[in-house]
Amino acid sequence: MKALQDLFSTDYGVMSVVVIAAMIVGLGVAYGVLRSKMAESAKNAGR
Repeated sequence: MKALQDLFSTDYGVMSVVVIAAMIVGLGVAYGVLRSKMAESAKNAGR
């Protein structure tokens, strides 16, 4: 319980949450870009 309290009530805890959220968003964006590039490449290879 103390760990959750520290996570959301201290400056370093909140920054950790922000960094974790940014990493998750960045991974999602990278996955979307790579997936679209792979689909585009497969479409061009099928010509």
